Amino acid sequence: MTDHLTAGPPLDPPSDATLERPRRARASIGLVFAVHGAVSGSFVTRIPWIQDRLDLSPGQLGLALVMPAIGSSLAMPLAGRFVHRYGGRAAVRGLLSLWCLALTLPALAPSLPVLCLALLAFGATAGMADVAMNAQGVEIEQRLGRSIMSGLHGMWSVGGLLASAFGILAAHRDLDARLQLAVTALVLLGLAQLVSRGLPDLRAAEGEEEPPRFALPPRSSLVIGLVGFCAVFAEGASMDWSGVYLKDVTGASATMAAASYTAFALTMAVSRLAGDAVIRRLGAVRATRISGAIATTGGVLVVLADSPALAIPGFALIGIGIAVVVPLAFAAAGRIGTNPSQAIAGVATVTYTSGLVAPAIIGALAQATSLTVSFGVVAALTFALLLSAGALRRAEPDAGHPTGGEHPAAAAGRPTEKVITPSSK
Repeated sequence: MTDHLTAGPPLDPPSDATLERPRRARASIGLVFAVHGAVSGSFVTRIPWIQDRLDLSPGQLGLALVMPAIGSSLAMPLAGRFVHRYGGRAAVRGLLSLWCLALTLPALAPSLPVLCLALLAFGATAGMADVAMNAQGVEIEQRLGRSIMSGLHGMWSVGGLLASAFGILAAHRDLDARLQLAVTALVLLGLAQLVSRGLPDLRAAEGEEEPPRFALPPRSSLVIGLVGFCAVFAEGASMDWSGVYLKDVTGASATMAAASYTAFALTMAVSRLAGDAVIRRLGAVRATRISGAIATTGGVLVVLADSPALAIPGFALIGIGIAVVVPLAFAAAGRIGTNPSQAIAGVATVTYTSGLVAPAIIGALAQATSLTVSFGVVAALTFALLLSAGALRRAEPDAGHPTGGEHPAAAAGRPTEKVITPSSK
Protein backbone atom coordinates (compact mmCIF):
# COMPACT_ATOMS: atom_id res chain seq x y z
CA MET A 1 0.00 0.00 0.00
CA THR A 2 1.26 3.44 -0.89
CA ASP A 3 0.83 7.03 0.20
CA HIS A 4 -1.79 9.36 -1.25
CA LEU A 5 -1.07 11.22 -4.44
CA THR A 6 0.25 14.66 -3.56
CA ALA A 7 0.41 16.40 -6.91
CA GLY A 8 -1.03 16.35 -10.40
CA PRO A 9 -4.07 17.64 -12.20
CA PRO A 10 -7.58 16.69 -11.13
CA LEU A 11 -8.66 13.31 -12.39
CA ASP A 12 -11.72 12.68 -14.51
CA PRO A 13 -14.86 11.65 -12.62
CA PRO A 14 -14.87 7.89 -12.02
CA SER A 15 -17.22 5.65 -13.91
CA ASP A 16 -19.65 3.34 -12.15
CA ALA A 17 -17.48 0.39 -13.22
CA THR A 18 -14.46 1.96 -11.52
CA LEU A 19 -16.34 2.23 -8.23
CA GLU A 20 -18.03 -1.16 -8.40
CA ARG A 21 -15.36 -3.13 -6.57
CA PRO A 22 -14.72 -0.58 -3.81
CA ARG A 23 -18.47 -0.41 -3.15
CA ARG A 24 -18.67 -4.18 -2.98
CA ALA A 25 -15.64 -4.15 -0.72
CA ARG A 26 -17.40 -1.57 1.50
CA ALA A 27 -20.26 -3.99 2.10
CA SER A 28 -17.85 -6.87 2.74
CA ILE A 29 -15.70 -5.01 5.26
CA GLY A 30 -18.84 -3.86 7.08
CA LEU A 31 -19.88 -7.49 7.52
CA VAL A 32 -16.35 -8.37 8.65
CA PHE A 33 -16.68 -5.79 11.43
CA ALA A 34 -20.09 -7.21 12.36
CA VAL A 35 -18.67 -10.74 12.64
CA HIS A 36 -15.81 -9.48 14.82
CA GLY A 37 -18.28 -7.70 17.08
CA ALA A 38 -20.50 -10.78 17.24
CA VAL A 39 -17.64 -12.86 18.65
CA SER A 40 -17.12 -10.31 21.41
CA GLY A 41 -20.83 -10.01 22.16
CA SER A 42 -21.22 -13.80 22.35
CA PHE A 43 -18.41 -14.13 24.88
CA VAL A 44 -19.53 -11.30 27.18
CA THR A 45 -22.97 -12.79 27.77
CA ARG A 46 -21.52 -16.10 29.05
CA ILE A 47 -19.00 -14.64 31.50
CA PRO A 48 -21.37 -15.33 34.45
CA TRP A 49 -21.63 -19.00 33.37
CA ILE A 50 -17.84 -19.29 33.26
CA GLN A 51 -17.54 -17.65 36.68
CA ASP A 52 -20.08 -20.04 38.21
CA ARG A 53 -18.55 -23.12 36.59
CA LEU A 54 -15.06 -22.36 37.91
CA ASP A 55 -16.34 -20.84 41.19
CA LEU A 56 -14.31 -17.67 40.68
CA SER A 57 -14.30 -14.80 43.12
CA PRO A 58 -14.77 -11.27 41.73
CA GLY A 59 -11.03 -10.70 42.10
CA GLN A 60 -10.16 -13.90 40.23
CA LEU A 61 -12.62 -13.07 37.47
CA GLY A 62 -11.18 -9.57 37.24
CA LEU A 63 -7.69 -11.02 36.81
CA ALA A 64 -8.90 -13.33 34.04
CA LEU A 65 -10.68 -10.50 32.22
CA VAL A 66 -7.48 -8.46 32.07
CA MET A 67 -5.90 -11.16 29.89
CA PRO A 68 -7.68 -10.38 26.58
CA ALA A 69 -6.40 -6.79 26.65
CA ILE A 70 -2.87 -7.97 27.45
CA GLY A 71 -2.99 -10.54 24.66
CA SER A 72 -4.25 -7.94 22.20
CA SER A 73 -1.56 -5.42 23.11
CA LEU A 74 1.20 -8.01 22.75
CA ALA A 75 -0.01 -9.46 19.44
CA MET A 76 -1.24 -6.43 17.51
CA PRO A 77 2.23 -5.42 16.25
CA LEU A 78 2.38 -8.80 14.47
CA ALA A 79 -0.64 -8.00 12.30
CA GLY A 80 1.35 -5.81 9.90
CA ARG A 81 3.65 -8.73 9.17
CA PHE A 82 0.70 -10.98 8.33
CA VAL A 83 -0.77 -8.35 6.00
CA HIS A 84 2.59 -7.85 4.27
CA ARG A 85 3.29 -11.56 3.81
CA TYR A 86 -0.14 -12.89 2.86
CA GLY A 87 -2.01 -9.84 1.55
CA GLY A 88 -4.88 -7.93 3.12
CA ARG A 89 -7.71 -10.27 2.18
CA ALA A 90 -5.98 -13.47 3.29
CA ALA A 91 -4.81 -11.81 6.53
CA VAL A 92 -8.32 -10.68 7.44
CA ARG A 93 -9.82 -14.05 6.51
CA GLY A 94 -7.23 -16.05 8.48
CA LEU A 95 -7.06 -13.84 11.57
CA LEU A 96 -10.84 -13.37 11.77
CA SER A 97 -11.26 -17.15 11.48
CA LEU A 98 -8.83 -17.70 14.37
CA TRP A 99 -10.76 -15.15 16.43
CA CYS A 100 -14.01 -17.04 15.75
CA LEU A 101 -12.46 -20.37 16.75
CA ALA A 102 -10.93 -18.82 19.89
CA LEU A 103 -14.48 -18.16 21.12
CA THR A 104 -14.69 -21.82 22.16
CA LEU A 105 -11.64 -21.68 24.45
CA PRO A 106 -12.83 -19.81 27.59
CA ALA A 107 -15.81 -22.07 28.25
CA LEU A 108 -13.62 -25.18 27.97
CA ALA A 109 -11.07 -24.01 30.56
CA PRO A 110 -11.06 -26.32 33.62
CA SER A 111 -9.30 -23.92 35.99
CA LEU A 112 -8.34 -20.28 36.51
CA PRO A 113 -4.77 -20.60 35.13
CA VAL A 114 -6.03 -22.32 31.98
CA LEU A 115 -8.78 -19.71 31.65
CA CYS A 116 -6.16 -16.96 31.81
CA LEU A 117 -4.15 -18.64 29.04
CA ALA A 118 -7.30 -19.14 26.97
CA LEU A 119 -8.25 -15.48 27.32
CA LEU A 120 -4.69 -14.43 26.48
CA ALA A 121 -4.99 -16.32 23.17
CA PHE A 122 -8.54 -15.02 22.75
CA GLY A 123 -7.32 -11.43 23.04
CA ALA A 124 -4.30 -12.00 20.80
CA THR A 125 -6.42 -13.22 17.89
CA ALA A 126 -8.92 -10.42 18.51
CA GLY A 127 -6.25 -7.73 18.37
CA MET A 128 -4.54 -9.00 15.23
CA ALA A 129 -7.86 -9.36 13.39
CA ASP A 130 -8.79 -5.87 14.60
CA VAL A 131 -5.67 -4.29 13.09
CA ALA A 132 -5.98 -6.19 9.78
CA MET A 133 -9.63 -5.30 9.25
CA ASN A 134 -9.12 -1.65 10.20
CA ALA A 135 -6.24 -1.44 7.70
CA GLN A 136 -8.59 -2.81 5.03
CA GLY A 137 -11.28 -0.35 6.09
CA VAL A 138 -8.92 2.61 5.77
CA GLU A 139 -7.78 1.49 2.31
CA ILE A 140 -11.35 1.04 1.08
CA GLU A 141 -12.28 4.42 2.55
CA GLN A 142 -9.46 6.05 0.59
CA ARG A 143 -10.59 4.36 -2.63
CA LEU A 144 -14.15 5.56 -2.17
CA GLY A 145 -12.97 9.05 -1.27
CA ARG A 146 -15.43 9.42 1.61
CA SER A 147 -15.63 8.56 5.29
CA ILE A 148 -16.79 5.04 6.14
CA MET A 149 -14.83 4.15 9.30
CA SER A 150 -17.48 5.34 11.74
CA GLY A 151 -20.10 3.19 10.02
CA LEU A 152 -17.77 0.19 10.11
CA HIS A 153 -17.36 0.54 13.86
CA GLY A 154 -21.12 0.95 14.07
CA MET A 155 -21.45 -2.42 12.32
CA TRP A 156 -19.15 -3.86 15.00
CA SER A 157 -21.55 -2.58 17.66
CA VAL A 158 -24.55 -3.99 15.78
CA GLY A 159 -22.88 -7.40 15.52
CA GLY A 160 -22.11 -7.32 19.24
CA LEU A 161 -25.67 -6.35 20.20
CA LEU A 162 -27.25 -9.05 18.01
CA ALA A 163 -24.93 -11.75 19.29
CA SER A 164 -25.39 -10.68 22.90
CA ALA A 165 -29.17 -10.94 22.47
CA PHE A 166 -28.74 -14.55 21.34
CA GLY A 167 -26.35 -15.19 24.23
CA ILE A 168 -28.83 -13.77 26.74
CA LEU A 169 -31.52 -16.07 25.34
CA ALA A 170 -29.16 -19.06 25.65
CA ALA A 171 -28.34 -18.12 29.24
CA HIS A 172 -32.04 -17.68 30.04
CA ARG A 173 -32.68 -21.23 28.80
CA ASP A 174 -29.72 -22.56 30.83
CA LEU A 175 -27.97 -23.76 27.69
CA ASP A 176 -24.47 -25.07 28.35
CA ALA A 177 -22.06 -22.32 27.27
CA ARG A 178 -19.63 -24.89 25.83
CA LEU A 179 -22.27 -26.03 23.35
CA GLN A 180 -23.63 -22.56 22.62
CA LEU A 181 -20.22 -20.97 22.03
CA ALA A 182 -19.05 -23.91 19.91
CA VAL A 183 -22.10 -23.67 17.63
CA THR A 184 -21.79 -19.86 17.51
CA ALA A 185 -18.09 -20.12 16.67
CA LEU A 186 -18.77 -22.46 13.75
CA VAL A 187 -21.55 -20.25 12.37
CA LEU A 188 -19.39 -17.13 12.65
CA LEU A 189 -16.43 -19.00 11.14
CA GLY A 190 -18.53 -19.79 8.07
CA LEU A 191 -19.65 -16.18 7.85
CA ALA A 192 -16.05 -14.96 8.18
CA GLN A 193 -14.99 -17.10 5.24
CA LEU A 194 -17.94 -15.92 3.16
CA VAL A 195 -17.77 -12.17 3.79
CA SER A 196 -13.98 -12.00 3.45
CA ARG A 197 -14.23 -13.05 -0.19
CA GLY A 198 -15.49 -9.60 -1.14
CA LEU A 199 -12.38 -7.82 0.15
CA PRO A 200 -9.73 -6.51 -2.26
CA ASP A 201 -6.51 -8.53 -2.35
CA LEU A 202 -4.16 -5.75 -1.27
CA ARG A 203 -0.49 -6.69 -1.44
CA ALA A 204 2.78 -4.93 -0.71
CA ALA A 205 4.89 -3.56 -3.55
CA GLU A 206 7.34 -6.01 -5.06
CA GLY A 207 10.63 -5.85 -3.20
CA GLU A 208 9.17 -3.90 -0.26
CA GLU A 209 10.91 -4.88 2.96
CA GLU A 210 8.90 -7.00 5.36
CA PRO A 211 8.10 -5.17 8.60
CA PRO A 212 9.83 -6.46 11.77
CA ARG A 213 7.92 -8.70 14.15
CA PHE A 214 7.82 -6.03 16.83
CA ALA A 215 8.37 -2.46 15.70
CA LEU A 216 7.71 0.79 17.47
CA PRO A 217 4.84 2.63 15.77
CA PRO A 218 5.49 5.99 14.11
CA ARG A 219 5.68 8.84 16.62
CA SER A 220 2.84 10.65 14.85
CA SER A 221 0.55 7.67 15.48
CA LEU A 222 1.17 7.96 19.22
CA VAL A 223 -0.25 11.48 19.21
CA ILE A 224 -3.33 10.16 17.43
CA GLY A 225 -3.43 7.28 19.90
CA LEU A 226 -3.65 9.71 22.82
CA VAL A 227 -6.83 11.16 21.32
CA GLY A 228 -8.22 7.63 21.11
CA PHE A 229 -7.03 7.02 24.67
CA CYS A 230 -9.31 9.79 25.98
CA ALA A 231 -12.34 8.41 24.14
CA VAL A 232 -11.75 4.77 25.09
CA PHE A 233 -11.14 5.72 28.73
CA ALA A 234 -14.58 7.35 28.81
CA GLU A 235 -16.07 4.31 27.05
CA GLY A 236 -14.51 1.77 29.41
CA ALA A 237 -15.44 3.80 32.49
CA SER A 238 -19.05 4.20 31.35
CA MET A 239 -19.49 0.58 30.29
CA ASP A 240 -18.15 -0.90 33.53
CA TRP A 241 -19.26 1.67 36.07
CA SER A 242 -22.49 3.27 34.80
CA GLY A 243 -24.70 0.69 36.54
CA VAL A 244 -22.78 0.97 39.80
CA TYR A 245 -22.93 4.78 39.56
CA LEU A 246 -26.68 4.80 39.16
CA LYS A 247 -27.21 2.33 42.01
CA ASP A 248 -24.77 3.82 44.53
CA VAL A 249 -24.88 7.54 43.70
CA THR A 250 -28.42 8.13 42.44
CA GLY A 251 -30.22 5.32 44.28
CA ALA A 252 -31.57 3.71 41.11
CA SER A 253 -33.08 0.24 41.07
CA ALA A 254 -31.14 -2.70 39.68
CA THR A 255 -33.30 -2.70 36.55
CA MET A 256 -32.76 1.01 35.93
CA ALA A 257 -29.04 0.63 36.60
CA ALA A 258 -28.85 -2.05 33.92
CA ALA A 259 -30.76 0.24 31.55
CA SER A 260 -27.97 2.81 31.79
CA TYR A 261 -25.58 0.49 29.94
CA THR A 262 -28.22 -0.26 27.32
CA ALA A 263 -28.75 3.47 26.73
CA PHE A 264 -25.00 3.99 26.45
CA ALA A 265 -24.43 1.07 24.06
CA LEU A 266 -27.39 1.86 21.80
CA THR A 267 -26.63 5.57 21.49
CA MET A 268 -23.02 4.79 20.65
CA ALA A 269 -24.00 2.23 18.01
CA VAL A 270 -26.55 4.54 16.35
CA SER A 271 -24.12 7.47 16.46
CA ARG A 272 -21.42 5.42 14.74
CA LEU A 273 -23.79 4.30 12.02
CA ALA A 274 -24.77 7.92 11.39
CA GLY A 275 -21.29 9.29 12.02
CA ASP A 276 -19.94 9.09 8.47
CA ALA A 277 -22.57 11.53 7.20
CA VAL A 278 -21.64 13.95 9.98
CA ILE A 279 -17.92 13.59 9.25
CA ARG A 280 -18.45 14.17 5.53
CA ARG A 281 -20.40 17.34 6.31
CA LEU A 282 -18.24 18.78 9.09
CA GLY A 283 -14.82 17.20 8.57
CA ALA A 284 -12.90 15.07 11.06
CA VAL A 285 -11.58 17.91 13.22
CA ARG A 286 -14.86 19.77 13.67
CA ALA A 287 -16.74 16.51 14.21
CA THR A 288 -14.27 15.54 16.95
CA ARG A 289 -14.56 18.92 18.66
CA ILE A 290 -18.36 18.78 18.61
CA SER A 291 -18.20 15.18 19.83
CA GLY A 292 -15.93 16.24 22.68
CA ALA A 293 -18.37 18.99 23.65
CA ILE A 294 -21.30 16.54 23.66
CA ALA A 295 -19.38 13.95 25.71
CA THR A 296 -18.22 16.62 28.17
CA THR A 297 -21.80 17.80 28.61
CA GLY A 298 -22.76 14.21 29.36
CA GLY A 299 -19.91 13.87 31.84
CA VAL A 300 -20.96 17.04 33.65
CA LEU A 301 -24.55 15.77 33.84
CA VAL A 302 -23.31 12.52 35.37
CA VAL A 303 -21.19 14.40 37.93
CA LEU A 304 -24.09 16.68 38.89
CA ALA A 305 -26.71 13.92 38.86
CA ASP A 306 -28.62 13.23 42.04
CA SER A 307 -31.25 11.13 40.26
CA PRO A 308 -31.37 8.62 37.38
CA ALA A 309 -33.25 11.22 35.31
CA LEU A 310 -29.99 13.15 34.93
CA ALA A 311 -27.46 10.32 35.03
CA ILE A 312 -28.94 8.13 32.27
CA PRO A 313 -29.09 10.99 29.71
CA GLY A 314 -25.57 11.88 30.82
CA PHE A 315 -24.23 8.42 29.99
CA ALA A 316 -26.16 8.47 26.72
CA LEU A 317 -24.49 11.77 25.77
CA ILE A 318 -21.08 10.33 26.61
CA GLY A 319 -21.85 7.46 24.23
CA ILE A 320 -22.93 9.84 21.47
CA GLY A 321 -19.89 12.05 22.00
CA ILE A 322 -17.16 9.42 21.88
CA ALA A 323 -18.72 7.28 19.15
CA VAL A 324 -16.82 8.61 16.13
CA VAL A 325 -13.49 9.41 17.80
CA VAL A 326 -11.87 5.97 17.70
CA PRO A 327 -12.92 5.28 14.06
CA LEU A 328 -11.43 8.65 13.13
CA ALA A 329 -8.24 7.80 15.02
CA PHE A 330 -7.86 4.60 13.00
CA ALA A 331 -8.60 6.47 9.77
CA ALA A 332 -5.96 9.09 10.60
CA ALA A 333 -3.38 6.45 11.54
CA GLY A 334 -3.99 4.59 8.28
CA ARG A 335 -2.75 7.61 6.34
CA ILE A 336 0.69 7.68 7.97
CA GLY A 337 3.65 6.45 5.93
CA THR A 338 3.77 3.42 3.68
CA ASN A 339 2.76 0.82 6.28
CA PRO A 340 -0.72 1.69 7.55
CA SER A 341 -0.97 -1.58 9.53
CA GLN A 342 1.98 -0.58 11.71
CA ALA A 343 0.52 2.85 12.48
CA ILE A 344 -2.94 1.38 13.14
CA ALA A 345 -1.35 -1.19 15.47
CA GLY A 346 0.27 1.68 17.40
CA VAL A 347 -3.03 3.51 17.81
CA ALA A 348 -4.85 0.28 18.68
CA THR A 349 -2.27 -0.59 21.34
CA VAL A 350 -2.69 2.80 23.03
CA THR A 351 -6.48 2.64 22.90
CA TYR A 352 -6.60 -0.96 24.14
CA THR A 353 -4.34 0.04 27.02
CA SER A 354 -6.82 2.79 27.89
CA GLY A 355 -9.66 0.29 27.96
CA LEU A 356 -7.54 -1.93 30.19
CA VAL A 357 -6.66 0.69 32.79
CA ALA A 358 -9.83 2.81 32.79
CA PRO A 359 -12.04 0.58 34.98
CA ALA A 360 -9.20 0.05 37.47
CA ILE A 361 -8.39 3.78 37.67
CA ILE A 362 -12.05 4.66 38.15
CA GLY A 363 -12.29 2.09 40.94
CA ALA A 364 -9.13 3.31 42.65
CA LEU A 365 -10.25 6.94 42.51
CA ALA A 366 -13.68 5.97 43.80
CA GLN A 367 -12.07 4.10 46.69
CA ALA A 368 -9.87 7.09 47.56
CA THR A 369 -12.51 9.79 46.95
CA SER A 370 -15.87 9.02 45.33
CA LEU A 371 -17.43 7.86 42.08
CA THR A 372 -18.47 11.44 41.44
CA VAL A 373 -14.85 12.56 41.47
CA SER A 374 -13.93 9.62 39.22
CA PHE A 375 -16.38 10.75 36.58
CA GLY A 376 -15.09 14.28 36.95
CA VAL A 377 -11.86 12.83 35.51
CA VAL A 378 -13.86 11.29 32.67
CA ALA A 379 -15.40 14.68 31.91
CA ALA A 380 -11.92 16.25 31.89
CA LEU A 381 -10.64 13.67 29.40
CA THR A 382 -13.59 14.18 27.07
CA PHE A 383 -12.96 17.94 27.26
CA ALA A 384 -9.39 17.19 26.13
CA LEU A 385 -10.91 15.99 22.83
CA LEU A 386 -11.81 19.58 22.02
CA LEU A 387 -8.19 20.62 22.47
CA SER A 388 -6.55 17.69 20.69
CA ALA A 389 -8.94 17.28 17.73
CA GLY A 390 -6.39 18.71 15.31
CA ALA A 391 -4.37 15.50 15.60
CA LEU A 392 -7.07 13.78 13.54
CA ARG A 393 -6.74 16.13 10.57
CA ARG A 394 -5.26 13.25 8.56
CA ALA A 395 -8.68 11.60 8.68
CA GLU A 396 -10.20 14.41 6.61
CA PRO A 397 -11.53 13.02 3.31
CA ASP A 398 -9.38 15.53 1.35
CA ALA A 399 -6.22 15.10 3.42
CA GLY A 400 -3.14 14.81 1.27
CA HIS A 401 -4.75 15.40 -2.12
CA PRO A 402 -5.64 18.66 -3.79
CA THR A 403 -8.70 17.27 -5.47
CA GLY A 404 -10.40 15.81 -2.44
CA GLY A 405 -8.49 12.66 -1.52
CA GLU A 406 -7.10 9.79 -3.48
CA HIS A 407 -9.35 9.17 -6.36
CA PRO A 408 -10.75 5.65 -6.76
CA ALA A 409 -9.54 5.60 -10.33
CA ALA A 410 -6.02 6.30 -9.13
CA ALA A 411 -6.27 3.63 -6.47
CA ALA A 412 -7.55 1.07 -8.92
CA GLY A 413 -4.56 1.68 -11.16
CA ARG A 414 -1.83 1.34 -8.57
CA PRO A 415 1.08 -0.82 -9.64
CA THR A 416 1.98 -1.64 -6.06
CA GLU A 417 -0.93 -3.89 -5.29
CA LYS A 418 -2.82 -6.73 -6.89
CA VAL A 419 -6.59 -6.46 -6.82
CA ILE A 420 -8.56 -9.61 -7.45
CA THR A 421 -12.32 -9.56 -7.76
CA PRO A 422 -14.27 -11.59 -5.18
CA SER A 423 -15.15 -14.23 -7.77
CA SER A 424 -11.53 -14.98 -8.61
CA LYS A 425 -8.78 -16.69 -6.64
